[in-house]
Amino acid sequence: MEADRLLYEVEFKAFRRQYCENPFSLDLYKDQWVIVEAERGEDMGFIHQPINRDLEPKEKLKGILRVATYEDQEKLHKNREMEADSMICCQEMIDKHHLDMKLVDVEYQFDCNKLTFYFTADQRVDFRALVKDLAATYHTRIELRQIGVRDEARRLGGFGVCGLQQCCNSFIRNFEPISTQLARDQNLSLNPAKISGNCGRLLCCLAYEHKHYIQAVARFPDVGSAYQGEPGRGVVEAINVFHQFMVVRYEDGTREKISLLEYGRHQRKGRTSSEKSVGEKE
Repeated sequence: MEADRLLYEVEFKAFRRQYCENPFSLDLYKDQWVIVEAERGEDMGFIHQPINRDLEPKEKLKGILRVATYEDQEKLHKNREMEADSMICCQEMIDKHHLDMKLVDVEYQFDCNKLTFYFTADQRVDFRALVKDLAATYHTRIELRQIGVRDEARRLGGFGVCGLQQCCNSFIRNFEPISTQLARDQNLSLNPAKISGNCGRLLCCLAYEHKHYIQAVARFPDVGSAYQGEPGRGVVEAINVFHQFMVVRYEDGTREKISLLEYGRHQRKGRTSSEKSVGEKE
């Protein structure tokens, strides 16, 4: 593996990002618009951030060719207008061919050498006839790309229930598997409306604090386990990670809040009593 190299994370339309090299030693800075190498042509995006990163031996990166000009900005704006028209035209063709697919977005490569249509579908779609119609209409390379609902949310953008920009639009590069077990471990409601994002899938942020919860809960006895307190025998009913206490319900129906500090003292006291009992028997 090669040593760290200064690369630039370039962001394109719909939060699509890729790492690029700076082969011509251009003076680059954050949020600067640049023209970069693309498959069979050029694409345009802006510098999201410079980054030091290891490179795999066979990893090949596209290069930043030049800083974008005012004319490039005008062309990009024109491309966006053409994308809106292409969206309408493609949807009409989808209806004409009776295809069970949802068109999500359209993106022109900066030099218009490629036109990509993003869509979602529950099953595989035979869109060969659609591609032929699109190629005959636009006379450029056509690509239809099926994406998942999480990728759809990333392309469309939006804000989460927290009020902040969606994580997939700010820093998440790859989606990780999220399960309801993460919500259970954090004692969250399993109501889908409360733990799902705009994509309809489980919130990515369920994974962020999961490790902390596991470590914090491990310091307490398991929920449902027996507990011998001053009032008598009881059962651990709930654990509050944030305020670091547990709730014990005793046989007479009363409940008691026991802090983590108190629980620690109780454990040490129990161990001391056990050691004394063993010493007396000996």
